[in-house]
Amino acid sequence: MNPEKPRKPTAAEKRQMKSAARLYAVQALFQMEASGQAFDRVRSEFETHRFGAIYEGDEMAEGDSTLFARILEDAVIWQAKVDQATDAALLATWPIDRIDPTLRALFRAAGAELLNPKTPPKVVINEFVDVARAFFPEGKEPKFVNAVLDHMARSFRPEAF
Repeated sequence: MNPEKPRKPTAAEKRQMKSAARLYAVQALFQMEASGQAFDRVRSEFETHRFGAIYEGDEMAEGDSTLFARILEDAVIWQAKVDQATDAALLATWPIDRIDPTLRALFRAAGAELLNPKTPPKVVINEFVDVARAFFPEGKEPKFVNAVLDHMARSFRPEAF
Protein backbone atom coordinates (compact mmCIF):
# COMPACT_ATOMS: atom_id res chain seq x y z
CA MET A 1 0.00 0.00 0.00
CA ASN A 2 1.27 3.46 -0.90
CA PRO A 3 -0.05 6.15 1.44
CA GLU A 4 -0.67 9.46 -0.26
CA LYS A 5 1.89 12.11 0.46
CA PRO A 6 0.48 15.48 1.41
CA ARG A 7 0.61 17.88 -1.52
CA LYS A 8 3.08 20.73 -1.12
CA PRO A 9 1.53 24.17 -1.46
CA THR A 10 2.25 26.08 -4.66
CA ALA A 11 4.11 29.40 -4.56
CA ALA A 12 0.80 31.25 -4.89
CA GLU A 13 -0.71 29.23 -2.03
CA LYS A 14 2.35 29.99 0.14
CA ARG A 15 1.93 33.73 -0.54
CA GLN A 16 -1.76 33.47 0.34
CA MET A 17 -0.91 31.65 3.58
CA LYS A 18 1.58 34.39 4.51
CA SER A 19 -1.00 37.10 3.75
CA ALA A 20 -3.54 35.25 5.91
CA ALA A 21 -0.98 34.96 8.72
CA ARG A 22 -0.50 38.73 8.67
CA LEU A 23 -4.24 39.36 8.80
CA TYR A 24 -4.63 36.86 11.64
CA ALA A 25 -1.72 38.49 13.50
CA VAL A 26 -3.50 41.85 13.41
CA GLN A 27 -6.72 40.22 14.64
CA ALA A 28 -4.85 38.38 17.40
CA LEU A 29 -3.04 41.51 18.60
CA PHE A 30 -6.36 43.37 18.62
CA GLN A 31 -7.91 40.54 20.66
CA MET A 32 -4.98 40.49 23.10
CA GLU A 33 -5.34 44.22 23.74
CA ALA A 34 -9.14 44.22 23.92
CA SER A 35 -9.50 41.16 26.15
CA GLY A 36 -6.23 41.18 28.08
CA GLN A 37 -5.59 37.57 27.02
CA ALA A 38 -2.03 36.28 27.00
CA PHE A 39 0.05 35.60 23.89
CA ASP A 40 0.05 31.80 24.26
CA ARG A 41 -3.70 31.56 24.70
CA VAL A 42 -4.52 33.76 21.71
CA ARG A 43 -1.94 32.07 19.50
CA SER A 44 -3.33 28.65 20.34
CA GLU A 45 -6.91 29.78 19.74
CA PHE A 46 -6.10 31.15 16.31
CA GLU A 47 -4.07 28.15 15.22
CA THR A 48 -6.67 25.68 16.50
CA HIS A 49 -9.95 27.41 15.74
CA ARG A 50 -9.36 29.90 12.92
CA PHE A 51 -6.71 28.63 10.50
CA GLY A 52 -8.74 26.77 7.85
CA ALA A 53 -11.88 26.61 10.02
CA ILE A 54 -15.34 26.66 8.50
CA TYR A 55 -17.89 29.11 9.92
CA GLU A 56 -21.43 29.29 8.58
CA GLY A 57 -20.31 27.60 5.35
CA ASP A 58 -17.37 29.95 4.78
CA GLU A 59 -13.87 28.55 5.02
CA MET A 60 -11.26 30.67 6.74
CA ALA A 61 -7.91 30.85 4.97
CA GLU A 62 -5.13 28.56 6.08
CA GLY A 63 -2.38 30.69 7.61
CA ASP A 64 1.37 30.25 7.76
CA SER A 65 1.60 29.34 11.44
CA THR A 66 5.35 29.98 11.64
CA LEU A 67 5.02 33.53 10.30
CA PHE A 68 1.93 34.15 12.44
CA ALA A 69 3.73 33.06 15.63
CA ARG A 70 6.86 35.06 14.77
CA ILE A 71 4.91 38.27 14.11
CA LEU A 72 2.86 37.83 17.26
CA GLU A 73 5.85 37.08 19.47
CA ASP A 74 7.98 39.87 17.97
CA ALA A 75 5.10 42.35 18.34
CA VAL A 76 4.91 41.54 22.04
CA ILE A 77 8.69 41.66 22.53
CA TRP A 78 9.23 44.84 20.51
CA GLN A 79 5.97 46.64 21.34
CA ALA A 80 7.60 49.64 23.01
CA LYS A 81 10.06 50.16 20.15
CA VAL A 82 7.33 49.75 17.52
CA ASP A 83 4.98 52.09 19.39
CA GLN A 84 7.75 54.72 19.60
CA ALA A 85 8.39 54.43 15.85
CA THR A 86 4.66 54.66 15.17
CA ASP A 87 4.40 57.76 17.36
CA ALA A 88 7.31 59.32 15.47
CA ALA A 89 5.51 58.67 12.17
CA LEU A 90 2.22 60.15 13.43
CA LEU A 91 1.48 63.78 14.06
CA ALA A 92 2.56 64.88 17.52
CA THR A 93 -1.07 65.63 18.35
CA TRP A 94 -2.16 62.09 17.45
CA PRO A 95 -0.22 59.56 19.57
CA ILE A 96 -0.65 55.83 19.04
CA ASP A 97 -2.92 55.42 22.05
CA ARG A 98 -5.50 57.71 20.35
CA ILE A 99 -5.72 55.83 17.05
CA ASP A 100 -8.19 53.11 16.15
CA PRO A 101 -7.28 49.87 17.98
CA THR A 102 -7.31 47.92 14.71
CA LEU A 103 -4.74 50.30 13.25
CA ARG A 104 -2.70 50.08 16.43
CA ALA A 105 -2.65 46.28 16.12
CA LEU A 106 -1.76 46.58 12.44
CA PHE A 107 1.16 48.93 13.14
CA ARG A 108 2.44 46.60 15.86
CA ALA A 109 2.29 43.56 13.58
CA ALA A 110 3.86 45.39 10.65
CA GLY A 111 6.49 47.01 12.86
CA ALA A 112 7.45 43.63 14.27
CA GLU A 113 7.91 42.26 10.78
CA LEU A 114 9.86 45.34 9.69
CA LEU A 115 12.31 44.73 12.53
CA ASN A 116 13.00 41.25 11.17
CA PRO A 117 15.32 41.45 8.14
CA LYS A 118 13.87 38.30 6.51
CA THR A 119 11.17 40.18 4.59
CA PRO A 120 11.93 43.22 2.42
CA PRO A 121 10.29 46.40 3.75
CA LYS A 122 8.36 46.99 0.52
CA VAL A 123 6.76 43.56 0.83
CA VAL A 124 5.79 44.23 4.45
CA ILE A 125 4.32 47.62 3.55
CA ASN A 126 2.33 46.25 0.60
CA GLU A 127 1.02 43.31 2.61
CA PHE A 128 -0.14 45.42 5.53
CA VAL A 129 -1.70 48.06 3.26
CA ASP A 130 -3.74 45.14 1.86
CA VAL A 131 -4.66 44.16 5.43
CA ALA A 132 -5.79 47.75 6.02
CA ARG A 133 -7.96 47.50 2.88
CA ALA A 134 -9.56 44.36 4.30
CA PHE A 135 -10.52 46.18 7.52
CA PHE A 136 -11.26 49.59 5.98
CA PRO A 137 -12.42 48.99 2.38
CA GLU A 138 -14.07 52.41 1.97
CA GLY A 139 -11.79 54.61 4.05
CA LYS A 140 -8.57 56.55 3.73
CA GLU A 141 -6.83 54.25 6.22
CA PRO A 142 -4.84 52.26 3.60
CA LYS A 143 -3.09 55.45 2.41
CA PHE A 144 -2.48 56.45 6.02
CA VAL A 145 -1.05 52.99 6.77
CA ASN A 146 1.21 53.23 3.72
CA ALA A 147 2.63 56.57 4.86
CA VAL A 148 3.18 55.50 8.47
CA LEU A 149 4.76 52.16 7.51
CA ASP A 150 7.03 53.83 4.96
CA HIS A 151 8.27 56.18 7.69
CA MET A 152 8.74 53.27 10.12
CA ALA A 153 10.58 51.17 7.52
CA ARG A 154 12.99 54.00 6.76
CA SER A 155 13.57 54.39 10.50
CA PHE A 156 14.15 50.68 11.16
CA ARG A 157 15.94 49.69 7.94
CA PRO A 158 17.37 52.74 6.15
CA GLU A 159 19.81 50.53 4.25
CA ALA A 160 16.89 48.99 2.35
CA PHE A 161 16.02 52.31 0.68
